[in-house]
Amino acid sequence: MEKAMLVDSVSATTSTTSTKSTSSSSSATSATDSYQTFLTLLMKQLEVQDPTNPVDTTTFTTQLVQLSGLEQQMSINDKLDELNSTVSDLSSTLSSSLGSGSGAVNYYGKTVEAEGSTTPLQDGEASWEYDLESAASSVKLTITDSSGNTVYSDVGSSTAAGTHEVTWDGVGTDGKSYSSGTYTLSVTALDANGKAIDTATRFKGTVTAVDSSSGTAVLSVGGVSLSADKVLTVS
Repeated sequence: MEKAMLVDSVSATTSTTSTKSTSSSSSATSATDSYQTFLTLLMKQLEVQDPTNPVDTTTFTTQLVQLSGLEQQMSINDKLDELNSTVSDLSSTLSSSLGSGSGAVNYYGKTVEAEGSTTPLQDGEASWEYDLESAASSVKLTITDSSGNTVYSDVGSSTAAGTHEVTWDGVGTDGKSYSSGTYTLSVTALDANGKAIDTATRFKGTVTAVDSSSGTAVLSVGGVSLSADKVLTVS
């Protein structure tokens, strides 16, 4: 049984860009143009109508109802624009609040993920994720302590392109058990031609302290300092 376990996970994601504001703006412009055109035509109709044969009352009433409908649509579009703007401002405020000041206290005790390769050994485990840009022929995992000494090394069994998880149980290659401290994961991936493959590493850990005295929240993940705005996920 491997001490460092690799678990494949889905790496393909689809980025979706919201177009609500653009759609709302386009709708508002369209409604405004339609209103102005309708009003111009209606006034022109009244201007050139034959006094001896005026526009039928029913027809004119229907036109006024249609004009009123356009006015209501324009009013609704304006309110939707205001709502979108308010929601956007609120989202920015909440994001800023979580990243600084008292709002950052919500991170305490939570498991966070951030870019980096150094993480603490907490509850007998140290956890990372790494991404392979393309499929590898070989993957080597090396874990070092805070002094740079290698405590564990192994050949990764998962070589597919994508995201892989590494969980180390604190037992070194020599059988020595480690119970605390911070450790760094290095990933060396080579393709079939022996050429290095680009990798990206993230670490996971539980937030053990929050310092917002400087106005910008700094999280401590078992001794590893992390700016709150660098957090990728919280669980």
